[in-house]
Amino acid sequence: MIDRIDNKLCNGCGICAHTCPMDVIRMDEKAKKAKIAYPNDCTSCAMCEKDCPKHAIYISPFEYRPYPTSFGV
Repeated sequence: MIDRIDNKLCNGCGICAHTCPMDVIRMDEKAKKAKIAYPNDCTSCAMCEKDCPKHAIYISPFEYRPYPTSFGV
């Protein structure tokens, strides 16, 4: 699952947004940087991470999903 995009490293080239098959990454026109628009749609294909020329994207091998718990049972 996509974890983060480092804005200090991102140069705003837009390669990641064009590479992502799930449209998870969008370009922030105001900041001229990539942003994570739909993190839950990420399939962890890591195409954006591999294609980023500045290595600004980190894909986590783990997906965080909170586990439901019941108390007092």
